[in-house]
Amino acid sequence: MKLAIVAGGPDVLVPDLRAPEYSDYDWIGADHGTIVLLRQKIKPMIAFGDFDSLSDEEREEVNGQHVLLVSYAPEKDKTDLELALDWALNRKPEHCLIFGATGGRMDHTLASVQLLMKAVSQSVDVTIVDKNNRITLLTPGTYPIRSNSSYRYLSFLALTEKVVGLTLSGLKYPLQDAVLPLGSSRCISNEAEEDSFTVSFSKGCLLMMQCRD
Repeated sequence: MKLAIVAGGPDVLVPDLRAPEYSDYDWIGADHGTIVLLRQKIKPMIAFGDFDSLSDEEREEVNGQHVLLVSYAPEKDKTDLELALDWALNRKPEHCLIFGATGGRMDHTLASVQLLMKAVSQSVDVTIVDKNNRITLLTPGTYPIRSNSSYRYLSFLALTEKVVGLTLSGLKYPLQDAVLPLGSSRCISNEAEEDSFTVSFSKGCLLMMQCRD
């Protein structure tokens, strides 16, 4: 099972969700992301949130499609995206994509990125996607990764106090058994030089970002 969540970030950053690469995903709405899905002719299997960002017209649109809604009061301890992600993680999907989680308010963007920590703690592979970025959180291990010409730049940030034993091969700027501390920009704007590259490290959590201008 593969699941994809659409949150309420700016519509302009959400790619074409009907692209072939997403054809085998089941869809989940998070608040305004429910409308984004419906307007791309996709009916979500379920939607979560307080839906306070929907206009009366949009509420009618959602109700008219008979979407299964799990509603919450606006005053709550989790964002709409986190509620949707919790539901998805409980189903232990093979992979989960999150759209509509970047751009707009920075507090929401940073909170969305930190939600990847929750996913890795439950051993679920989750990627945040928008038109210009793919963001994945890696745990210690070795990762052979196919290069993607659509995303020229590769950047890596520590999301824990430090990442130990970081080795990057197949990239323009290779690295061997390095320590990447939290707050360092050392591994920003690398580039792939081969059809695939390898990332490995022994300790910490590493944020991998595939980006384009």
